[in-house]
Amino acid sequence: MSTFIVEGRQRLSGNIAVSGNKNEALPLIAASLLCKTPVEFTNVPDIGDVRDMLRIASSLGATVSEFEGGSVSICADHIETSLLPTQLSQQIRGSILFASSLLVRTGKALIPQPGGDTIGRRRIDTHFHVFQAMGVEIEKQRYQTDSSEEGFLYALTTPQGLRGTEIYLDEASVTATENALIAASGAQGTTVIANAASEPHVQGLCAFLQKAGVSIEGVGSNILTIHGTDSFNSPIHTVGSDYIEAGSLISLAAATDSAITITNIDTHFLRMILFQFERLGVSAEVDQNRRSVHIPDNQTLRVRKDLGGAIPRIEDSPWPGFPADLTSIMVVTATQSEGTCLIHEKMFESRLFFVDKLISMGAQIVLCDPHRAVVVGPTQLYGCAISSPDIRAGMALLIAACAAEGTSVIHNVAQIDRGYEEIDKRLIALGAQITRSRKQRRSSDLYQPPSDER
Repeated sequence: MSTFIVEGRQRLSGNIAVSGNKNEALPLIAASLLCKTPVEFTNVPDIGDVRDMLRIASSLGATVSEFEGGSVSICADHIETSLLPTQLSQQIRGSILFASSLLVRTGKALIPQPGGDTIGRRRIDTHFHVFQAMGVEIEKQRYQTDSSEEGFLYALTTPQGLRGTEIYLDEASVTATENALIAASGAQGTTVIANAASEPHVQGLCAFLQKAGVSIEGVGSNILTIHGTDSFNSPIHTVGSDYIEAGSLISLAAATDSAITITNIDTHFLRMILFQFERLGVSAEVDQNRRSVHIPDNQTLRVRKDLGGAIPRIEDSPWPGFPADLTSIMVVTATQSEGTCLIHEKMFESRLFFVDKLISMGAQIVLCDPHRAVVVGPTQLYGCAISSPDIRAGMALLIAACAAEGTSVIHNVAQIDRGYEEIDKRLIALGAQITRSRKQRRSSDLYQPPSDER
């Protein structure tokens, strides 16, 4: 496993372009299997999760072009199997998105339990409720690998084909909405999805499906109407910019007191993100063309109290609310802002468990329960050896390491690589001192602050 060795407290400066949206690229790859002729995607982030999704598409029979320069072409003229590869599927949660395109193309799908970040229970019940409403029969089956390992998979079949229907999602799940969109695109008749997720990456998937010849009404709302078709075009689609990465870079600039301009971003998608950063005292200057945002240096970060001097609460909620993927990032930002705030992660009960690593770096954080953390700042962070538990917490720890005094060693950076394209090289270009290494560094080599500073 690779590690990052980070020399902290470096002032950064310059421009950095935001990569394509990871959470849009994954469903697009799955949806490409609807088309029997080549489709092309541009502005695709070159990250671990995208590579895994392309490998799964290839294993199912699709022809995948060389992936370089952010562009890739996929031709699914022939699907050879309806069985998702077990090992790859268990590495990435997005693998479940192939269920819908396989049901359209082959009438069946064999799905191992999907993997992904360990941030708490991530139920797939909503996906199955969608499929059952559209006429899919589901059976749980055991299987045994060549190495005699046992597991189970879900066998999905459509005896009479996918049928359009009215669906009410029991939660506004992004991936369940995306699976419903893809399945409805190839279903007979019209499907109405109520309580649908409306995040920018869901809108991006809708845009691709519309280019492919699917009629969709209500894009951007929580009620989607899809008129199924049995004929799909071969569109060229550009993946939208990653607003989660943009939020991560805003935090990096604020935590390191650096002047950074973030480009290639639709700032319309940053409204709630910028609002919550403002509550921590982070100011941002949005370009008049709304394609970039500048974070100035020499800011005085101070938590903005609620009316009556109450401690403010920063909490996640479905779009257009504050995205859950940025709660880990906000915890780190809050450690560098004067005052007290409550971070409330309502969706996943394990996402905030990484704060023990920040506490070991000197942060003043009280984890009230699995969903809430009280952060008191500002505190000086100190370098230490830490490990990345998931994509977003990994990026949060990298930000903390850049802001910390001394040297930090971050293990398991493959988690960060899953969601952030060449992040070490891009931050080095801004002035960060980051070395990627496979060697272990002794804890005695790390910066040790005086005991009264802990």
